[in-house]
Amino acid sequence: MSYSHSVFSEQINIICVLDKKIIPCIINLSRQEVIDMEYTFTQENFSKEVLGSKQPVLIDFYADWCPPCKMMGPIVRKLADKYDGKVKIGKVNSDQQPELARQFGVMSIPNFVFIKDGKLVDQVVGAMPQHVLEQRIQNIL
Repeated sequence: MSYSHSVFSEQINIICVLDKKIIPCIINLSRQEVIDMEYTFTQENFSKEVLGSKQPVLIDFYADWCPPCKMMGPIVRKLADKYDGKVKIGKVNSDQQPELARQFGVMSIPNFVFIKDGKLVDQVVGAMPQHVLEQRIQNIL
């Protein structure tokens, strides 16, 4: 495990490695537990984690330099926590994974791709309120 530089009042953001997957996590100091957040998808784990998933998948294509992507980050984390076990929610850094971005025709970010049974079922571009993204999640359940 490696600690990030972000520390919030009673939480520490860390990077967890679980089954060879890198997963952003938060240690909640008040309850002394680790809360898994969204997945990180890469070219190396995409087939197994996304196309082979038994759960529907929401992929957030983003970049670190993108202000609307930064706005959506907390929303995506909340939804990942809320739908844990029902929908696999993860991120793809489009700068670091250009092959995946090309595969889904990502020209603008944030770009949200919904996969069910290994097939693209929905895609939406741009920042949006949480309830709008959540409604799209509900549509694939």
